[in-house]
This record gives sequence, C-alpha cells and structure tokens, in this order.
Amino acid sequence: MRLSTKGRYGVRALLDVALNNEAGPVLLKDIAKRQDVSAQYLEHLISPLIRAGILRSQRGSRGGISLGRTPEEISLSQVVEILEGSVAPVECVDNPEVCSRSSTCVTRDIWVEMKAATLGVLGATTLKDLMIRHKRKARPGPGTYSI
Repeated sequence: MRLSTKGRYGVRALLDVALNNEAGPVLLKDIAKRQDVSAQYLEHLISPLIRAGILRSQRGSRGGISLGRTPEEISLSQVVEILEGSVAPVECVDNPEVCSRSSTCVTRDIWVEMKAATLGVLGATTLKDLMIRHKRKARPGPGTYSI
C-alpha cells in the first residue's frame, strides 16, 4: 500500500493544527505556508475531515480550523480511511464478490492479513502519539520544526 499526497499531507495538516491551536483556531493559509502545500489543495483535504468531525471550522475574524475531538480520540486509521479510502491492497479484500476465487485464494488471505496489520498500526497510533513523537524530534529554535 502506498499513501497518496492526500493521506500524507492530510495527516501533516492535522498535526499542524494540533501543534498550533493553543491560541485558538489555525488559519488555513498558515498551515499551507508551514507545510509548503497550496491552500487550495489543503481545502480539499480539510473538508472531509471537517465532515467527519475530526476538525472543526469556524468563520469570522477569529475563525480558522481547530480539532473537533481531543488528540487522544483521533487515530491515524480514521484519518487515512477518510482521506484515502480503504487500506486494502486489493479490491477483493473488501469485496470478495469481485473474484470467483476469493473463498479459496491463498494470496487473498495474505492481503487480508496485510490490511489488518496496517489498520493495527494506524489504529494504535493517535494524533496525541504523533504530537509526542514530534516533540521528541523537534529541533531547537523558533519555527524550526518539520512535519
């Protein structure tokens, strides 16, 4: 399985919000600048996360984006599946009817295990975990972090 930029940039944007929302909602343009991603592209990533309740959008002079749940309640599996869809490496894992061999296919068994392992890692990793990892790797100095 390979994550597209949707998944990678979406997780980075979410982590950026979590790390920078102490003073209130974070502006999309600020996230875009810090992450070196166009604001227009970020809008496409943020929208499904808002619909799912992972993020919240607030309009107005004090508007911006904030977390819709606590970092401990947001798993990477939720975020990746919202942005990327299923993490199954092949279609028959989620939809056995697409292949007449699904019930007897030994390679499908491996793909099912692969999906379960991926979801296990992503499901066991929360936004809070990423924040902790980030703080361990953060470089000293103002504004010198990368996500």
